[in-house]
Amino acid sequence: MKKEDLRIVFLGTPEFAVSSLKSLNEAGYNVVGVITAPDRKGGRGMKEVLESDVKKYASKEGMYVMQPKNLKNAEFLTELAALKANLQIVVAFRMLPVAVWDMPSLGTYNLHGSLLPKYRGAAPINWAIMNGEDYTGVTTFKLKHEIDTGSIALQAKLEIKKSDYLNDIHDSMMERGASLIVETIDSICAGTIELKEQDESGITKAPKIFHKDCELDLKKDPESLYNHIRGLSPYPVAWTTLKEKKLKVYKALYTYHQHGLADGTFISDGKSYLAVTCAQGLLLLTVVQAEGKRRMGIKDYLNGINLKENKQQLPIRILPHWSQM
Repeated sequence: MKKEDLRIVFLGTPEFAVSSLKSLNEAGYNVVGVITAPDRKGGRGMKEVLESDVKKYASKEGMYVMQPKNLKNAEFLTELAALKANLQIVVAFRMLPVAVWDMPSLGTYNLHGSLLPKYRGAAPINWAIMNGEDYTGVTTFKLKHEIDTGSIALQAKLEIKKSDYLNDIHDSMMERGASLIVETIDSICAGTIELKEQDESGITKAPKIFHKDCELDLKKDPESLYNHIRGLSPYPVAWTTLKEKKLKVYKALYTYHQHGLADGTFISDGKSYLAVTCAQGLLLLTVVQAEGKRRMGIKDYLNGINLKENKQQLPIRILPHWSQM
């Protein structure tokens, strides 16, 4: 098949999807339509019209944009069919009805942020980091009815360093995923694509993350808590409670140390450091956000709060090396 014979509809909404759409466009593929989320109200007084990142890019490039509220709406389906697309590409979009994903003759391919069948679900990057994985990856697969179950086209492996936070992996995955989308379509054009079924024995889940999932369980060991923090930073953010108020934790260090204190005990000199005890060790909080305040480094945070009752005698400055391996 020649490249010019492909008629592609792209479905996506956030910044993560823009890289893939841009890569398709720059590779010379014919994107005949873009489907993205409807505009929403936001800003001061909810008066500002907010467009998705995908819409902004597509509009700038003169692409045809559709923003259906209901993907099963008859008028939308007629509009989609009129584009006569023979391939659809999905990156960071909502679940599709059969009438949409089964429409093009060459099928609909999705980009997923894991090495399927590992981490099927809504939050694969978060859970891979939170679980302390050493690597993750991206997968392109041909959609079937059940979510994330389709036949695998291509995969690429990505290392997770111990110093990586969610935004680090998100950005590297965004770029590698964009190139994998182009590689997948290139192979479709060349007629060399080989689909393989997922190994059902290797399934792990990555469910949607709720507010309660972000709370730090200070009965866990320090490395597990460190992984929890970096897997949720910068969003939706891990949190704990200090002086009966929520404290979001964006960055931390950790150490294993026999402190002899109850788990969840805060330790501070009131001006330069704030740590909290956990099972077998300590977390040293380095970037935090108090309720109603901006995100800040720990020294700035301590300048604005009285922690006299939280001072402990643990010689924190001479503890073993804080880890961020």
